[in-house]
Amino acid sequence: MLLIIPLFLLLVLKLAEVSVFATMSWWWIIGGAIFAFLWFEFFERMLGLDKRKDDAHFEKMKAERLKRTFDKKVGRR
Repeated sequence: MLLIIPLFLLLVLKLAEVSVFATMSWWWIIGGAIFAFLWFEFFERMLGLDKRKDDAHFEKMKAERLKRTFDKKVGRR
């Protein structure tokens, strides 16, 4: 997401022809889009970042489920 938002803003500023961005080359935007594509399709998977996000999500769900279970057991006594 940190790649997509600045890339989108850069595109909007280029299309609106705002000051410095009006004269900026389209290759900056195209290069940024290619880099973002490569990052999300290949580099993120190679570095295992996509699995870490999934693992963290499932660990959080597991902790919440355990907490609910133990809270119910404490309530029975």
